[in-house]
Amino acid sequence: MDDALRAVADPTRRAILVLVRDREVSAGEIAERFPEMSRPAVSQHLRTLTAARLVDVRRAGNRRFYRLRPEGLAEAVTFLETMWSTSLSRLQHEAEREEHAHTGDQDVKGSL
Repeated sequence: MDDALRAVADPTRRAILVLVRDREVSAGEIAERFPEMSRPAVSQHLRTLTAARLVDVRRAGNRRFYRLRPEGLAEAVTFLETMWSTSLSRLQHEAEREEHAHTGDQDVKGSL
């Protein structure tokens, strides 16, 4: 999970993941989407994503094709969902506590 989270911390790598989310994309096509970046720099991002097991790579001759591995993010997604659901539970509990306190105050005032 740590490698996956470090990999997606970079905006360029997130953009690459979006590119390869729905279809296999060649390294050359990926590099063309980042004209401000050298091809070796794009290749380094692709190596990072591969090492983090977020993308699969298929070789065809001297070409490489990349595709998202959704299961590569599964552990990180589970962790984040747990954190989010815990926060939502706390928020719900606090809202219910405040509503109960507010309703209780009105009942006391109404009986006076």
